[in-house]
Amino acid sequence: MRIGTYVVALFSLVGMVSPATAADSPTFNKDVAPIMYRSCVQCHRAGSMAPMSLMTYAEVRPWARAIKQRVVRREMPPWHADPAHGKFLNDISLKPSEIATISAWVDAGAQEGDARDLPAAPTFAEGWSIGKPDLVFKMLEPFEVPADGAVPYLYVTVPTNLKEDVWVRGIELKPSDRRVVHHIIADVVPGDGQPIDPKPRLTRDRGQQGFSGNFAGYVPGRVYDVFEEGVARRIPAGSLIVLQMHYTTIGHPTPDQTEIGVILAREPPSRLRAGGGGQLPNLTFVIPPGDPNYEVTAQQTFDRDSYLSSVYPHMHVRGKDATYTLIYPDGREEIVLRVPKYDFNWQTSYRLAEPIFMPKGSTLKIVAHFDNSAANKFNPDPRAEVRWGDQTWEEMLIGYFGTVEVKPGAPAPQSDQPRRQP
Repeated sequence: MRIGTYVVALFSLVGMVSPATAADSPTFNKDVAPIMYRSCVQCHRAGSMAPMSLMTYAEVRPWARAIKQRVVRREMPPWHADPAHGKFLNDISLKPSEIATISAWVDAGAQEGDARDLPAAPTFAEGWSIGKPDLVFKMLEPFEVPADGAVPYLYVTVPTNLKEDVWVRGIELKPSDRRVVHHIIADVVPGDGQPIDPKPRLTRDRGQQGFSGNFAGYVPGRVYDVFEEGVARRIPAGSLIVLQMHYTTIGHPTPDQTEIGVILAREPPSRLRAGGGGQLPNLTFVIPPGDPNYEVTAQQTFDRDSYLSSVYPHMHVRGKDATYTLIYPDGREEIVLRVPKYDFNWQTSYRLAEPIFMPKGSTLKIVAHFDNSAANKFNPDPRAEVRWGDQTWEEMLIGYFGTVEVKPGAPAPQSDQPRRQP
């Protein structure tokens, strides 16, 4: 079978038509590199989380057939939102035409092409995904992660030593060694002027209340946050950053001294004030042994007008699917996000392309399902009755969400940051 006929036949099976023929095959420099630069190299580059770099033709060529397999199955780039519900600023999924281009390129021999067709590669600050930070805060002392065993959640206080308030538009949490850090949750709390104990603690002082919900997070598949134009978060003068550290062991002692890098906003947000948010937790569920589809829900009703800007479902390895629904005061419902196949290894904060207006009295609800059966290959023990717990073999349901609020007296939003009302 000729290559062109084969490619057309292949994509007719998956609802696509190849843009190329045997006589005009895609090349890496002209057709494939732009796709890689947009959706892949943020992770697939030296020093980032992916196991190999895909910045150049020489780096991509040995992986060409594997890349085709993963993109055709939509396993890469990792994006799990149902396209039928919502549009998102950080959507890195490939269009059918882009998948067709990569497949046709591989089937035609994965040629490099004319060097003059290669666009400029994106540049990254060494060691950082957000670019070179304006400010870097760091754990005062390293923590020695033991060689083996389960490490309880630890809390580390990091001083900012800020003399005045700052607004930040980008945040990144950078461990010394990603292999030993499962997740980090960072919160900004008021400083009390007392000396800071650099040693990690097993529990957090519950008297330390954060200013506006979780400040930043580091989870599998997500290492940084950069906010849309007009949105920023405030770090007040003299405040502290408290890190919840979940360490995992790798067979030998490993030190970690996590850093927090921030990019400052050029000016305080003009139309929207500090990005805030919260969480929808359910702490009381009990998943029966062997249950393949156990439902857990959580919700919150808002006591003032606000705008929903992002949603992020969190479960552990029994997590199966999750749906966020916004219920308006008049009873109307809108699905904000549906994740039909949750993947614990790729946890995404889905940033809405248009913040959704939530009038006072609106309710945000998350409905999730868990697979505690033997059919779940990631299930540590299908015979167990599973409850809330910190460790991966236990479970959680937290429906994180982000909000932005209209700044009093602010002008109407511009086209680059529309706000949707029902």
